[in-house]
Amino acid sequence: MGMTNTTSTGLLEGKVAFITGGGRGIGAAAGHLFAREGARVVLAARSQSELEAVTAAIRAEGGEASWVRCDLAEPESVRGAVARVVELHGRLDVAFNNGAAIQQPGPLDGTPVDEMDHVYRVNFRGQWIAMQAEAEAMRGTGGGAIVNTSSIGSLRANPALPAYGAMKRALNSLTETAAATWGPAGIRVNGITPGGTRTEMIDAWEAQTPGVVDRISASTPLGRMGEPREVAEAAAWLLSDRASFVSGAMLAVDGGAGA
Repeated sequence: MGMTNTTSTGLLEGKVAFITGGGRGIGAAAGHLFAREGARVVLAARSQSELEAVTAAIRAEGGEASWVRCDLAEPESVRGAVARVVELHGRLDVAFNNGAAIQQPGPLDGTPVDEMDHVYRVNFRGQWIAMQAEAEAMRGTGGGAIVNTSSIGSLRANPALPAYGAMKRALNSLTETAAATWGPAGIRVNGITPGGTRTEMIDAWEAQTPGVVDRISASTPLGRMGEPREVAEAAAWLLSDRASFVSGAMLAVDGGAGA
């Protein structure tokens, strides 16, 4: 009865949000969702055409969005993208480090050195540089929240994607260390471990290894792949003030596949 005249605000109302991998997949879904939840969104990715398309679509829905080109393999590009967010909005409140490179599926003993190096530069070093720059920006305004996209494949052996799984597991460690290090500065850091999710990355894997989608769906208790929006919903909550005492957590968003 007393609740009827309470205005429900968005989960991320008034927050400035930075999203890497924002041109497609989970990152693009997060851009739409975060904007609907009241955030001013800045999308980052390598592809300008993808960024322009997602930004235009978010604006068409009435959301506030802009974009900046960013190559996670290049430290200066990453630092420059975070600086651009502060330049545009004067602050950074929440960051979703979602961008990643997939490796060519194949066994550990056949993984080329340059493939391992590339996955390291994007999926681990790029996230490290991004987190440092984001935390620096957040310190200036009293804190914030960071969510890193890891993978169900980081939690166990990953024979098909050995370099990818290894770098994502390293990212889990970095996520927990960042939470312990930056907590006193009012910065919460969490990770999500999505299971099989209907993205371009999975489409590429399916093209290389036909049947992988059916196999993932069959091994998931909910009996299907996840949708990008479902993963973005978990990130939105972790980044919001509703998760104010959650830090250093790795949240499974996998339909029960890791249980």
